[in-house]
Amino acid sequence: MNKIIVAFIFFWCVGMSAQNYVSDTFSTKNGKQVTITFIKHGSLAINYENVYFQIDPVENYQNHTTDYSRFPKADFILVTHEHHDHFDPKTIASLEKEKTKIILNESCQNKLGRGIAMKNGEKRSLMKNVTIEAVPAYNTTIGREKFHPQGRDNGYILTFDGLRIYVAGDTEDIPEMANLSNIDIAFLPVNQPYTMTLEQAEKAAKMVQPKIFYPYHFNETPVSELIEKLKNTPIEVRIRQMN
Repeated sequence: MNKIIVAFIFFWCVGMSAQNYVSDTFSTKNGKQVTITFIKHGSLAINYENVYFQIDPVENYQNHTTDYSRFPKADFILVTHEHHDHFDPKTIASLEKEKTKIILNESCQNKLGRGIAMKNGEKRSLMKNVTIEAVPAYNTTIGREKFHPQGRDNGYILTFDGLRIYVAGDTEDIPEMANLSNIDIAFLPVNQPYTMTLEQAEKAAKMVQPKIFYPYHFNETPVSELIEKLKNTPIEVRIRQMN
């Protein structure tokens, strides 16, 4: 991959309060631009050559409200699983246009009544030079299996012209992570008891070996500690407001 170019773009949203959204922009192997906007918690937006992706779009989560009317209508909407902080049918509808494709797990497809269901292990081509893989996301700790049972939920790997972005969804440090390859950017969730502890996130990052690791979905977890935990690895840890 050619060197990664980083930029910061600010989206001004006006609702009950004003919000700034920060974006990082990356260059693919052929010089295409991929911009990731950090919305909140598990919600991300990606712009690839003016094709717009929304990942787990949710209008309201705790004290965070997103005015999605400030974003372009989505060409693709991805949903990892059915929990309210990831699956919001009203927001999905607000982002749809005539040719929007919704990709989700089978449980969410049944609840929404539309969309393309993907199972763990499936791969699809979305458009020229863009593919998606659905990968496992589940809990392994005794007593937590009920939160995200094995085989139900998805993580996703999006590949944009060779640039590979792993959005893990809600998961612990599962052994399947060791099988992932050539990940440029990884989003790993860090909030117990639902996803990972700091120690599990450190282990997961070392299995995945991304060039850049963004902790997300972290609520009050002190994720800045991961910078120190991973300082002697090739992994760059970046902290954004994804609590």
